Amino acid sequence: MNALTQALAAADPALLSELEALYKDLHQHPELSMQEVRTAKIVADAMEKLGYEVTREVGVTGVVCVLKNGAGPTVMLRADMDGLPMAENTGLPYASSVTAREADGAEVGVAHSCGHDMHVTWLLGAARILAANRTAWQGTLLIVFQPGEETAEGAAAMVKDWEQKGQGRFPKPDIILGQHVMVGAAGTVSYRPGVTLSAGDSLKITLFGRGSHGSQPQTSIDPVIMAAATTLRLQTIVSREIAPTEPAVLTIGSLQAGTKENIIPDDATIKLNMRTYSEDTREYMLKSIRRICCAECDASGAERPPEFTTINSYPLTENDLVATQKVAKAFGQQFGDKAALAPSPASASEDFSIFGRTWGVPYVFWFVGGTDPKVYAKAVQDKTVNKIPSNHSPQFAPQIHPTLETGLQAMLSAAGAWLCSGTAA
Repeated sequence: MNALTQALAAADPALLSELEALYKDLHQHPELSMQEVRTAKIVADAMEKLGYEVTREVGVTGVVCVLKNGAGPTVMLRADMDGLPMAENTGLPYASSVTAREADGAEVGVAHSCGHDMHVTWLLGAARILAANRTAWQGTLLIVFQPGEETAEGAAAMVKDWEQKGQGRFPKPDIILGQHVMVGAAGTVSYRPGVTLSAGDSLKITLFGRGSHGSQPQTSIDPVIMAAATTLRLQTIVSREIAPTEPAVLTIGSLQAGTKENIIPDDATIKLNMRTYSEDTREYMLKSIRRICCAECDASGAERPPEFTTINSYPLTENDLVATQKVAKAFGQQFGDKAALAPSPASASEDFSIFGRTWGVPYVFWFVGGTDPKVYAKAVQDKTVNKIPSNHSPQFAPQIHPTLETGLQAMLSAAGAWLCSGTAA
């Protein structure tokens, strides 16, 4: 334990009760990406009361909070705030029943099915401990509540806002730290040096044919056939063009064409997502997608080339090696054998790394288990871990305790590795 986790252990027991109430409130009131107005106000108001210098509406709804406490490193702590466009099905007494409209006008259910409500609660709790125990650390805190992680908009929007309005208005961090609740035994943390999260790219591909009556296919250039052939061929990129030792995923989640069974439509749309773990593989797959789509259109006699639109793009999350070693040491001291090296990178993606990549600053991102330990242990024994509702499932529901406490301890342990006397880099 460092001075900050000791301060947490000695804090008023009411703190955890208050944070639990906050978590449940956030869970009941999720907001879509870049619409996090209520959440942003809650965190901004709370941080001002704690004595932080607060800037609102950074990158639309983002909140940046600064607390200077003498000479020392500048440490950035980040949490994402947005929910997902899906209905919750947990049956919890504090479950969300919220609906909202997406950017395209569609009304959808909204739920915190990725745990960002827990992330916000962790960061507010850590901010309270840090503000109340300034004799325990030295340096500058840069606490960031980020919008729009689920759409890969938020980090980029905050960085752009940051730069357009003057890079000097916030101190440049020396280290950036973040964490995520995941399936895993509650009370545990895991970390990984180097690549820890995949790059993610989502594309919309429009294939153009020539419409006709279903009884006269000879007068058409059928985009349905074109899309079907393209879909099958795209699956060969991973199976036949990428080495078996190089992990990669390509998923076609949507294929849309036509409105009626006897009308050959003018066009068809494919929406796909890919995950990669190296820049070389990412670039190769993106080129292969274009090559295959263009070739299939040519083979069909299409009179117009396909149109490619990027839906979203997440860079690799690649933890700094030296900084990760420092975090790992702090976790070992705090958690003992409940802190472990993750055996492989996760296939999920995050926009967290955009901050560090843009500014050339080292960063570390780690995971906190949120599953009932007994449930998780049995699932491991029965080899049914994949059946546990995971992030983005309508049934995803982290166990509040000890997940809440563990996330607080993890964030304070990591921050303390730089901020506490005798541990600064």
